Amino acid sequence: MLSEKEKMLSGLPYRAGDPALKKDMQANRAWLDRYNRALSWSPADRHALLSEHLKAVGPDAVIRPPFHCDYGFNITLGAGTFLNFNCVILDVVEVVIGDGVQIGPGVQILTADHPRDPAERASGLEFGRPIIIGNNVWIGGGAIILPGISIGDDAVIGAGSVVTRDVSAGVTALGNPARTRA
Repeated sequence: MLSEKEKMLSGLPYRAGDPALKKDMQANRAWLDRYNRALSWSPADRHALLSEHLKAVGPDAVIRPPFHCDYGFNITLGAGTFLNFNCVILDVVEVVIGDGVQIGPGVQILTADHPRDPAERASGLEFGRPIIIGNNVWIGGGAIILPGISIGDDAVIGAGSVVTRDVSAGVTALGNPARTRA
């Protein structure tokens, strides 16, 4: 039988209140506390702290504190990727952010999802859908990327946009919901 963590990581319905998952979240909160106090640290020291906790961190990747995430161990940052202040990543499943990505302040990347059926939702079940962001993507401040979204290389997501559908490579998407611009 799969543990709740194994279910979570594979995108199956799971119970977030599971003691093992709560322990992982507590460890993440302790790490976030350290990281978010590291604003005055050197870029190399902050990068080392990121590399200690996230799944993978490419050279010269930067996250400006404050930063918030659920677990950290599901996040991959490509080389030269930059996340500005106050970004949130709900990483109950994999979040892959490619090389050279620029992410504005206050962006939310949300893999966590909930059942649509009210009774199932009330039972406390959750699940996640991975988010993949290609190389050289620019995401404007305050944008929200919903569960299961893929954004292709060289795409641009306008500030404040809510991305509800996949965005193809080289496309600009704007608005709520985000729509491609001709």
